[in-house]
Amino acid sequence: MIVLKKYLFPIIVSFLWVGLLVKTSLSSTTSQRFIFGVVPQFEPEYIYSAWNPVLKEISKILNIQLELKIYKTIPEFEKAFLAGEFDFAFMNPYHAVMAKKAQGYIPLIRDRTPLKGIIVIKKDAPFSSITDLDGAVIAFPAPNAFAASLYMRALLTEKFKIRFTPKYVKTHDNVYRHVLLGLAQAGGGVNNTFLRQPPEVRENLRILFETPPFAPHPIVAHPRVPSSLQKNFVKVFLELSKEKRWTDNFHKIQIPDPLPADYERDYLPLEKLNIEKYLVLD
Repeated sequence: MIVLKKYLFPIIVSFLWVGLLVKTSLSSTTSQRFIFGVVPQFEPEYIYSAWNPVLKEISKILNIQLELKIYKTIPEFEKAFLAGEFDFAFMNPYHAVMAKKAQGYIPLIRDRTPLKGIIVIKKDAPFSSITDLDGAVIAFPAPNAFAASLYMRALLTEKFKIRFTPKYVKTHDNVYRHVLLGLAQAGGGVNNTFLRQPPEVRENLRILFETPPFAPHPIVAHPRVPSSLQKNFVKVFLELSKEKRWTDNFHKIQIPDPLPADYERDYLPLEKLNIEKYLVLD
């Protein structure tokens, strides 16, 4: 049996701060400042190490200050973008729908690889089909994490007609830990976050179910951001992604193969899923 001691660090992040604000470019005191939010799928340290170098380089090229703001939970992140706090943000596909309706956020960039929600179980678990989870405790990152929770809960309830107890554990990392440690019989995640787990985690979990594919997480811009800056941001982002020295960073931020996003093509279809009743808003 694999030794899981190194995964026995706190399952729920206990940071006492409301948000972590990090200045990613201090090269010019006269350059404009823009807040960049990132949905907290991972621990804050990982998000910072993945995104900060990319935003710092873009800031330098465009002579602006992109400030990375990290909230400890997805609901806190949702409150922020619904209030229009972010100038730019990386968010899940259904967040893009919510942000469009609330503030008019515009999708700029997404990855080429589709997003799939997954249900994971322990490698040696006895379950062979999704209906075997009837009555199970299932861990989810947050109620409105799109493919991992929001759409997944709708499918489990309406398509597969199973009863389950949801357990919200704040991040995707925590979902996989809960399942490994036997604190939940199954967990909802997505292909992108599962592939970024350590080998010791992936090799001891098994994917029981996958959702249909969707356009993945976009980077969006608030309409107050000048259109010329939006275009330049996309241009620089795409150019950097082609440089070998940035390959690892773009993989970490889940956009290794970026392309321009389009709301009507990529995210408008999500409005037709009729999953609003599964949204949980404070």
